[in-house]
Amino acid sequence: MEKRVMTNSKRRKRLMTASALLGGVLVLSACSGGNDKASESDGGDSTSAAKVDEAAAKKTSEAQIKITPKDGSDNASINNGTAVTVSKGSLTSVTMKTATGTAVAGQISADKKSWKPLNRLERATTYKIAAEAADSEGRTAHENASFTTVSPSNSFIGNFTPEDGSTVGVGMPVSINFDKAITNKADVQKGISVSSSSGQEVVGHWFNANRLDFRPENYWTGGSTVTLKLNLDGVEGASGVYGVQQKTVTFKIGRNQVSIVDAQTKTMKVTQDGKTIKTIPISAGSPENKTYQGQMVISEKFKETRMDGSTVGFKKDDGKGEYDIKDVPHAMRLSNSGTFIHGNYWGAKSIFGSVNTSHGCVGLSDTKGANDANTPAAWFYNNTLLGDVVVVKNTGDKTIAPDNGLNGWNLDWAAWKAGSAV
Repeated sequence: MEKRVMTNSKRRKRLMTASALLGGVLVLSACSGGNDKASESDGGDSTSAAKVDEAAAKKTSEAQIKITPKDGSDNASINNGTAVTVSKGSLTSVTMKTATGTAVAGQISADKKSWKPLNRLERATTYKIAAEAADSEGRTAHENASFTTVSPSNSFIGNFTPEDGSTVGVGMPVSINFDKAITNKADVQKGISVSSSSGQEVVGHWFNANRLDFRPENYWTGGSTVTLKLNLDGVEGASGVYGVQQKTVTFKIGRNQVSIVDAQTKTMKVTQDGKTIKTIPISAGSPENKTYQGQMVISEKFKETRMDGSTVGFKKDDGKGEYDIKDVPHAMRLSNSGTFIHGNYWGAKSIFGSVNTSHGCVGLSDTKGANDANTPAAWFYNNTLLGDVVVVKNTGDKTIAPDNGLNGWNLDWAAWKAGSAV
């Protein structure tokens, strides 16, 4: 058998091959996270992750932007809950749009530290905000957020009377009707304040889960100013149902006018500050249809209106109303159930002051068309404010329910205060 002899040249070639293979393994090991010192000679330290992060940090803006509500929020406030603020920098740009792209007007503050929308937001709407700020070195920062405002099904509002800026009579309560039933009455009532420049104590009374009225013990002081503040934004009125109103309302109290209707004498004495200024003959409800008694507040005025007996229970056998007058003049509402004090042109002039003939209303002599300012009804209409009091007595009927219209004055002060939730 032939014996092969390895020459020196062949031996050197194989050693070189093995060395090369071994070197390859070493290189691969270094790329897999081996000894950093192996790459120092190639400048590896300046391109390391630590050096890259440090360099990036030096270029990052110090400005810190905060957007309220937080990104992804739902049931967000439609009032004062939206804002963009920045620390360690100044706002340079803020845009707000609905999900459909409608722009929302807003304004950056003079010091460029905050931004707010100029108007109240819409309910059940998704909004997107993009904000940019710069720090003292001009480096910019960006922040984005998207949120959805509270939906009608998850919120409540209170419809109130009287109107802001109005002048009303001394009997006008602050009456609030909520569009959702309120179960957390104390929390909601604490979010509402009513005060008078006269200093009178004002207390709230819940008639039911949807209605809250406020009044003082006695009629408002003539000439005073009443302020209603609704701070209901975010207040939970019922489980999962939140308030959205943030509003201040003021109204004036006019002269003290109280009119006393006496169904027995068939007259109405109109008083101002306790003094009788006019006596008007009237015709109240007939013995079969007596007029409610008690203190009533005028809640609506109509120069002319239709009165259909079928809407308040006075029906003929065919279902039609016992009366249907399409142009009742100078009508002023006293109750929700249909009691009015109004002009009457269809009755004989002789009935006023002598006989009670109506279906429960208080009638005053008038002419068709409501254009004669000299009639008793026209005079009373023209000299009456919403909120004026009409006291009806000697009808033989029961006292009107306190919640039938704005007639809470028929509760004494102790009973009124007992209906407060706070």
